Amino acid sequence: MSATILFVDDEPDLEALVLQKFRRQIRDGQVVIIFARDGLEALASLEQNPQVDMVVSDINMPRMDGLSLLAKLQEAEDKKSTIIVSAYGDMSNIRTAMNRGAFDFLTKPIDFADLEATIEKTIRHIEMLREVRRRQMEAERAHAALSRHFSPELAKRLAASGDGEGIEVQWRDVATIFTDITGFTSLVESAPPETLGKLLNEYVGGMTEIVFVHEGTVAKIIGDAIQVLFNAPGDQPDYATRAVACAHELDAWAQDFRARQSAMGVSFGATRIGIHAGPALVGNFGGNRFFDYTAYGDSINIAARLEAANKHLGTRICVSANVAEAAENFQGRPVGELMLRGRSEPLRAFEPLPPGKFEAPETALYSEAFAKMEAGDAAAMPAFAALVGMHADDSLAGFHLKRLLNGAKGIRMQLE
Repeated sequence: MSATILFVDDEPDLEALVLQKFRRQIRDGQVVIIFARDGLEALASLEQNPQVDMVVSDINMPRMDGLSLLAKLQEAEDKKSTIIVSAYGDMSNIRTAMNRGAFDFLTKPIDFADLEATIEKTIRHIEMLREVRRRQMEAERAHAALSRHFSPELAKRLAASGDGEGIEVQWRDVATIFTDITGFTSLVESAPPETLGKLLNEYVGGMTEIVFVHEGTVAKIIGDAIQVLFNAPGDQPDYATRAVACAHELDAWAQDFRARQSAMGVSFGATRIGIHAGPALVGNFGGNRFFDYTAYGDSINIAARLEAANKHLGTRICVSANVAEAAENFQGRPVGELMLRGRSEPLRAFEPLPPGKFEAPETALYSEAFAKMEAGDAAAMPAFAALVGMHADDSLAGFHLKRLLNGAKGIRMQLE
């Protein structure tokens, strides 16, 4: 790559001498040289030629001297590497120039061998700065892409590695969270675009902040739906525990957000959450041009199906037995065996509960009624009926009561 040099000097014969001395480099395209006669002309030339890499300036010139020019150059955002030329032995000016940011200095009369060596040294410095800037821009672009998926600290570490370490496509055991909002399509069709945009940005922003607090990875955001991974890209041995804790906090935040919108007259739907743990193909599937860190596999589809199952069950969070068994001190109640769309085998599922609800008397009553239903005991129906009578808002108990009234047998259920 060639370097563009601006010589600033009012001596009339300097231009011819410089062009003669650097004729080979100019011919070979190594350097491009332009000239100005004083500081003001130099500033005008730099405006027209922003590609200038280096300035070689005399000090004593009319209108604007070299030291004043140097000060102006240092104020600019794109600081040019500057070589100051001064009379031999003028140490005061040389010290001033160096203090103002000059890269190097030369003395007059100019030794052209020294000038050539100094320019070569400065070009090497400029090339090093270019490389540093290039790497910095690449790191900033990488960090911007990674920040969409990972917590700030993890994004910083991955961007710093610079070689894709940890984000290559691989099979990993992960816990996957899927979230979705009920009735969102109706909201899209009825709300003004500016209102919908503000709502969705606040909602997604709040949800992803919670994910990052739990050091989860946001694999996808599609409209109102969010897909979250744990144990990817880094190892998290407690990934199931993290996923459940994250889901509880997401649920609480989403419920509060919904209440706040309702108070302002906005009908914002409930957030449903599904969680499953299992192997998935995880990594950057964006190719060379895009960054798309996501996951594929049957375990991902199961998490999505569990999110949709909440609609039938009347729950807001539904997790697979894989998650319930792997999470430390899991607190929840059984849902039953779900026959999910696209699967030939039933999947045992649970509703995780916050501590207060898990320890409440009605949870024990539900477990007793569920055990009767699992055993095929006819007493399950009155047990669920009594529970619904005491707690009409227990949607899951109401769901099982309705099934039993319709002649269902056992805890296995077909869900569309």
